[in-house]
Amino acid sequence: MEAEAFEAGDIDIAWCPGCGNFPILKALKQALAELDIDPSGLVLVSGIGQAAKIPHYFRTNLFDGLHGRALPPATAIKAANPSLTVIAESGDGDMYGEGGNHFIHTIRRNPDITNIVHDNMVYGLTKGQASPTSRIGFKTPVQVAGVFLEPFNPLAAAIALSAGFVARAFAGHIEQTKDIIKKAVTHKGYALVDVLQPCVTFNKVNTYQWFKENCYYLEDSHDSSDRSGAFNRAIETKRLPLGTFYVNPGKDSFEDNIGVYREDKRPLYERDVDLEKLGALVDSFKMVG
Repeated sequence: MEAEAFEAGDIDIAWCPGCGNFPILKALKQALAELDIDPSGLVLVSGIGQAAKIPHYFRTNLFDGLHGRALPPATAIKAANPSLTVIAESGDGDMYGEGGNHFIHTIRRNPDITNIVHDNMVYGLTKGQASPTSRIGFKTPVQVAGVFLEPFNPLAAAIALSAGFVARAFAGHIEQTKDIIKKAVTHKGYALVDVLQPCVTFNKVNTYQWFKENCYYLEDSHDSSDRSGAFNRAIETKRLPLGTFYVNPGKDSFEDNIGVYREDKRPLYERDVDLEKLGALVDSFKMVG
């Protein structure tokens, strides 16, 4: 399949020229095409933000949710129809800030979804305040004296919670990012891909050049099954490692543990509705006057 299969047509893309979202969009389309994912069997789920606009630029199914609320509907969509490929995609503010509680508990539930986070270390849509991943000392129109809070480390948090798949990519390296996304999509269970990307308008510190000088790839000898070793690599801050940090293939997915699928593997929409049971359930919620 060609990446053009996912093209949304003649549509205006509302990102700044040079935005790191463009190469992520390209890498994702290439990854899905190489995996031969049918656009009709794909659902992209997002929240609010510049990165959250990415489903608009695909020819596929999409669900735009509230700010920070992409992961709950993504989990529900996969649970309702496990045959779908579900990707939750949004920015670092949306996923780790407003959506931080959902991020934590989605990892615990382990739904078979891919979570791609566009991490530009700033809020782009709301014009440049610090995000959860902004580095100490970063100055903004709101944090005029510089950020003094410890940045949130999504990889360390995910590994600490024994997530199924944890990786970091860089938007400036499309080929490597594509390969990491392919691994994440084919992983059974929750997969996090934190994609470092520049915001050319509001973050003049963490530029393409900055990432190139301050990132490096994990060695081929890195053992992604070693949780402690992966955690130690995730907390490196002087230079930021890229690649697949941790893979835990032995976990049952959220869908595997839902009782409704233990004996009957058919998705819910293929099953007959028992109107008598449904009516009894509705009646059980009626107010007693």
